[in-house]
Amino acid sequence: MKFRVERDALADAVAWTAKSLPNRPSVPVLAGVMLRVTDGQLGVSGFDYEVSSQVSVDVQGDADGAALVSGRLLAEITKALPAKPVDIAAVGAHLELVCGSARFTLPTMPVEDYPTLPEMPASAGTVDAAAFAAAVAQVAVAAGRDETLPMMTGVRIELNGSTLAMLATDRYRLAMREMQWRPDDPEISINALVPARTLADTAKTLGPLGGDVTLALAHGGAGEGMIGFAGGTRRTTSRLLDGANYPPVRSLFPASHNAEARVTVASLNEVVRRVALVADRTTPVLLSFSDEGLVVEAGGTEEARASEAMEATFSGESLTIGFNPQYLLDGLAAVGSQNAVLSFVDAFKPAVISPAGDDGEIIPGYRYLIMPIRVTR
Repeated sequence: MKFRVERDALADAVAWTAKSLPNRPSVPVLAGVMLRVTDGQLGVSGFDYEVSSQVSVDVQGDADGAALVSGRLLAEITKALPAKPVDIAAVGAHLELVCGSARFTLPTMPVEDYPTLPEMPASAGTVDAAAFAAAVAQVAVAAGRDETLPMMTGVRIELNGSTLAMLATDRYRLAMREMQWRPDDPEISINALVPARTLADTAKTLGPLGGDVTLALAHGGAGEGMIGFAGGTRRTTSRLLDGANYPPVRSLFPASHNAEARVTVASLNEVVRRVALVADRTTPVLLSFSDEGLVVEAGGTEEARASEAMEATFSGESLTIGFNPQYLLDGLAAVGSQNAVLSFVDAFKPAVISPAGDDGEIIPGYRYLIMPIRVTR
């Protein structure tokens, strides 16, 4: 194998592929990235039996072939190279990399020991890449991080006709985003539970590329239990989580509310951050709503206390409700609008944060439900 490639294209491809490699692989070859040159195309791929990543780059190929090298080491080296073309050649059991006057010799691993990458499932449809990336970011924030509850670490994707819905919950908050997409089958009705971290990393990478993202999801048979994403020259597949017993979380959203507050997102975000400085990790911030606006307060150890008043348009009976400050900040960051509406049933039932337009009306499509923390005053 011998080829020449642009430094930035190589660094981007290797960095993206190496990012999903395991820190402690079960077998050494899984820590590697596969470099394979065929007909002027370099394929860079990684696979850990859970997630596979592939990207193709145009190169000047002198000799076709393949080499397997440490992914993280190659990523660090390519990122540090000068902005000049890179010459790479496989020589015996080593990979030689030359860029300007910089020269590296890396040991290779046996190509024949590397597992075969899974095939992409059949295409289910396409969605705008930038809109998909934004939607995933809004939902993935609510996914759980406790690996002992694997079902909660996923994002549930529901494909029903031309509507794509995503939901995630860690039992203390719930995010739901609905958007339009272009299904290959207008009658499609299929659900999948995708690991949130993989989905977020993939969407974040594919979003800036522009264009469309293809969602590939098996309806049964070959490739079942997997999902694939393709955008530009990049391909990712991921094993699905078992979502057979995923709870009916949509029913958690209240059918009606008794009180409603309209706030400026940036203002509430700043106030909560300041007031929460005196709060312990488990201490809630208290939001007291009335006709006069909103007062945010918190108490911490050593009798440290903080409170701050801010403008808010409120309708309904006055109420005081407590929230985990980080969960509240996450929800405010995810709404993606300058204004938000907070809807309440009472101080002990879940509240819902929704994006709002300049006219104060709720913008449909996204909802973030947050459980209150009971407080005694």
